[in-house]
Amino acid sequence: MPSSLSNLRKEYSLKKLTKKDVSPDPFKQFHTWFEEAKTSISGEPNAMIISTSNQNGRPSSRVVLLKDFSEKGFVFFTNYGSRKGNDLQNNPFAALLFFWGELERQVRIEGRVEKIGQKESSDYFGTRPRLSQIGALASEQSKVIEKRSDLEDAFHRLDKEFEGKEIPMPGNWGGYIVIPEYFEFWQGRRSRLHDRISYQRDKGLWKIERLSP
Repeated sequence: MPSSLSNLRKEYSLKKLTKKDVSPDPFKQFHTWFEEAKTSISGEPNAMIISTSNQNGRPSSRVVLLKDFSEKGFVFFTNYGSRKGNDLQNNPFAALLFFWGELERQVRIEGRVEKIGQKESSDYFGTRPRLSQIGALASEQSKVIEKRSDLEDAFHRLDKEFEGKEIPMPGNWGGYIVIPEYFEFWQGRRSRLHDRISYQRDKGLWKIERLSP
């Protein structure tokens, strides 16, 4: 292992997290942390890693953007024919991970995944920038392409075709909602003795526990 990697270390010391600190409702706890992230970190605080697995149990992960959350769950949008879309078709469960380094925090969420309604997807699609809408039409996400120019040609063709017109939402594009069954809130602490507070759904109630780091 290169010494430049083995010597990379950071001492976490900003805050602590106890069972007394957290809300009994994990959605409210997430909202509190998310609002702090919005005002404290650079970049996109709604960026999250979503991990899925196919019918053979092989996992894959990628970064997507959280576009809505409530006590119903966490919503993101994608091409239904993408790798994650195919994974979710066969195995409708996923894990989410938010990492907010400036706050020395991460949040893990696990749960069942469902498609949201077509109208909800269409309403959101209509709020996207025009060029993002065209990009969604032009891209067959996760499919092999011979060269980038093929994608760019499709983009420019559609840009011209829909000039001055409303851009339709692709039929294979829309939203998913992750319905949580598990939350974990992680706060970095000194000496790698990090704080980990978990919420597990148990008979309709949330059981809160502290986990060893």
